[in-house]
Amino acid sequence: MAFKANAAGRHHIPKQKRKVTNWAAHDAGLRQRGSLTVWFTDEAIAAWRAAPRTTRGGQPWPG
Repeated sequence: MAFKANAAGRHHIPKQKRKVTNWAAHDAGLRQRGSLTVWFTDEAIAAWRAAPRTTRGGQPWPG
């Protein structure tokens, strides 16, 4: 019964307060909110190297 002790303090997804009437605008807003564009220069990609591993395990590092 320990799992019920803190049931009120757990995170719950709140119920929707308003009904969506304009689904086209709602969907467009969700798409716009999730949009992320990142640009990398060729110099940044060429200089992007991981530090060599000093411990065992993981993927081999080409040296």
